[in-house]
Amino acid sequence: MMERLAIGVDIGGTRVKAGVVNEDGLVLERTGRDTPSTNPTEVEENIADLVHDLLSRHVVSAVGIGAAGFVDATRSTVLFAPHLAWRNEPLRDAVRRRVGLSTLVENDANAAAWAEWRFGAGQNETDLVCITLGTGIGGGMVFGGLLHRGRTGLGGEFGHMQVVPHGQRCECGNRGCWEQYASANALVREAKELARARSPRAEALLERAGGDPEAITGLMVSDVALSGDQTSIELLAEVGDWLGIGIANLAAALDPGTFVIGGGVSDAGELLIAPAVAAYRRTLTGRGYRPEARIVRAHLGNDAGLVGAADLARTAARRSRRRSGSRSRTRAERRPLFGVGQPSQRATRASIRSAK
Repeated sequence: MMERLAIGVDIGGTRVKAGVVNEDGLVLERTGRDTPSTNPTEVEENIADLVHDLLSRHVVSAVGIGAAGFVDATRSTVLFAPHLAWRNEPLRDAVRRRVGLSTLVENDANAAAWAEWRFGAGQNETDLVCITLGTGIGGGMVFGGLLHRGRTGLGGEFGHMQVVPHGQRCECGNRGCWEQYASANALVREAKELARARSPRAEALLERAGGDPEAITGLMVSDVALSGDQTSIELLAEVGDWLGIGIANLAAALDPGTFVIGGGVSDAGELLIAPAVAAYRRTLTGRGYRPEARIVRAHLGNDAGLVGAADLARTAARRSRRRSGSRSRTRAERRPLFGVGQPSQRATRASIRSAK
């Protein structure tokens, strides 16, 4: 039973979520806590506390952690996390010492991609690209049933493809990155700009934000759009247009069968996906002479990163145990034939001399 359960942890900028996940990708229990601190040690202690709480009620085999940042090829160290004060942070070992279980660290978008391929919108697809639209844009790739992370583990950072030379300044230090035009930040920036100008077209948004343009959030824009506000619908369509252009570029480079769109902005559903599909078809190289990839909304929602991290950790722990068992058997096979219940080598050599 122990091998069937694993704990997944999803680290956000202000909150850590954890859950017990079974082999079918179902979350049996969830817990979480706010993490206002960006101090690495305090965040690690919060993770350990949540894991210990779940361990008091479940027997699990491993812990998987999804972190928003660059994770090295060994899936142990967070090289850089933009929303936490982590620089070359040995997160895997720090948590493993605290919880006493096999632990794995994975980029959160990679974990989400794996979850959608295993249990969500990408099932039965051989080659999948997952795009998560949150504060920025994350990405993950599963090709031929394997999570593709690149040589150093840093693949899938689609959000930092340059789509507008000398464009909007990005947190990464460059200009014109894709996530500056097709993310929650982009959506909120455009909505606030319209509201600050006190445009009559922003009336519904301002009313929802209590008259304060700075209080506008991406969720507000999506909710007002879903209620029929034309301005908010147009703002989402602009983000969708940029999303489709970026997807067309990725299709030219990677040629997957399916693009799965997740993250908070995807909650707008077809108000985002339909403009993205239209822009993708309009800008796809070789359009009309090549198959088109499917573009679908993610199925697992906010659980994707947690579920994927748990499943990856469980799989890695199981493989490690099998390798350990194989090495033990190999050592046993290489032992001398002379053992318990058998004559020693010295006694055997003596009996051979006597026979002569």
